[in-house]
Amino acid sequence: MIYFRKLIPIALVVGLAGCNLFPSQNTYRVQRVSDGDTIAVSQGDKSSVTVRFACIDAPEVPHSNREKNSQKLLDKNQFNWGVKAKSRVQQLVNQGGDRVVLNITDTDRYGRQIAEVRLPNGKFIQEVLIREGLALVNRPYLRYCPSREIIEQAETDAKTNLRGVWKDPKFVAPWDYRRIK
Repeated sequence: MIYFRKLIPIALVVGLAGCNLFPSQNTYRVQRVSDGDTIAVSQGDKSSVTVRFACIDAPEVPHSNREKNSQKLLDKNQFNWGVKAKSRVQQLVNQGGDRVVLNITDTDRYGRQIAEVRLPNGKFIQEVLIREGLALVNRPYLRYCPSREIIEQAETDAKTNLRGVWKDPKFVAPWDYRRIK
């Protein structure tokens, strides 16, 4: 009985530490990082699912040669930030061993899964992108964001400290860029 009492605190520490010793069913292998707010993951049957990050909107990346070669300052600025956001997502995915944990909250009109995305160690990818100024809070969709307070606080921090796009007076929010493009 005395040994059992000594094991309880150890079990609690391990459980609360976010240790992912036993991969859960919501852990997926990342096949591709498409941009700063979209990834493709493989399901157990090897099929691919596109996942759009809940709560945020990252700057656009160029999708065509015409966009890649555009000389418009608006395009160059948007794509520069978009490439940085995509690279940061790739770096985070690499840190997680190409694995992510999804909390799927919805499906969009394109059939993409909308999800909060974390690394196996618990790091919240959307929070990192927002806090570093590489994405913006997507306010119309916050209702699909169980961690909305974390996201909003991260954006306040990024704005206050002029990180990423918040230090760039020429930056145009992705939703405005898509509208005027």
